[in-house]
Amino acid sequence: MTDDTTIQPFRIDIPDAALDDLQDRLARTRWPDELPGVGWSYGVPVQRVRQLAAYWQAGYDWRAHEASLNKLPQFTTAIDGQRVHFVHVRSPEPGAFPLILTHGWPGSVAEFGQVIGPLTDPRGHGGDPADAFDIVAPSLPGYGFSGPTTATGWDVSRIARAWAELMCRLGYTRFGAQGGDWGARISPELARVDAGHVAGLHVNGFVAFPSGDPAEMAALTPAEQDRLAWLGRWNAVRGGYAAIQGTRPQTLAYALTDSPAGQLAWNLEWFDDYGEDEGRVSDDDILTNVALYWLTGTAGSAARLYREAAASWGRPVARSAVPTAIAVFPGDSTIRVFAEREHNVVRWSEFDRGGHFAAMQAPGLLVTDIRAFFRSLR
Repeated sequence: MTDDTTIQPFRIDIPDAALDDLQDRLARTRWPDELPGVGWSYGVPVQRVRQLAAYWQAGYDWRAHEASLNKLPQFTTAIDGQRVHFVHVRSPEPGAFPLILTHGWPGSVAEFGQVIGPLTDPRGHGGDPADAFDIVAPSLPGYGFSGPTTATGWDVSRIARAWAELMCRLGYTRFGAQGGDWGARISPELARVDAGHVAGLHVNGFVAFPSGDPAEMAALTPAEQDRLAWLGRWNAVRGGYAAIQGTRPQTLAYALTDSPAGQLAWNLEWFDDYGEDEGRVSDDDILTNVALYWLTGTAGSAARLYREAAASWGRPVARSAVPTAIAVFPGDSTIRVFAEREHNVVRWSEFDRGGHFAAMQAPGLLVTDIRAFFRSLR
């Protein structure tokens, strides 16, 4: 694809035939066996996937959620040879501050359905109109309606450069960046590659690694040592998905593209069990995000981001001078001293409820923290 810098309106309109095919495949699912009494320790339990698949087939209303998504102004454009889909909601308040939101895996722009309204229209949601934002929320290259990718090389840095171009193309010369999961890697990189335009950075679900300096490790509080130990246990028990997507995404793609139950189970592991009891993502929110992968056939394309970014994972980076806020929710492994080595951390917030997918699990807390941070940067 050559770059056509024009911005085209976009509306989601999934054909009936695709929905009929989904129903047929769900009805013909070939279910695996499982060991008795193992719970989640071997992966997502069959009972949970069966329950949610049955709801997907007979209760969940895609058309209702499609209509809800279509209430958000959506657009596409081409950047660096790649189609980029994005939501762009301008605030009714004059002088609103531009903010680009970046989702992660296995999420989508649908993650932000509960935060876009309060961020763009605080007056209409009981807030101060001075806190209003213009919101830009792109689908990651290879994800959903920004997929599939058609070339190698779409790593974190390339996505960050594409986001800088997108904001420039929209006419924003000074803006904020926010993100969780992959967004908590892409948004900081955007602040580095476009520091002259990024006024502030807010992240949740942020991961920074030890430097190997014994003094740094010795300075950790007992709570931080526990958090670091938890990250090690998590990598050992739960990190296999990243190893697979980071090495063999094409092999995985066959199963996920052919079986909606397989796609559901692969994504459900993180929505349903990430952080265990700290937050709950609704079944409808889970299925809307899963459906966006299934209906666009982008499970493999989305997984490729892990392959593209593997070389830079944990690599030391230059310290960013951009003012940074870090929100830590239950289940996150963020450690302040590691984060401060890489970022100009001016705000640090820890919450006792919510979880890794904060925009869906604790949208009110996330919105309040974003508003508070950017007040001094407008």
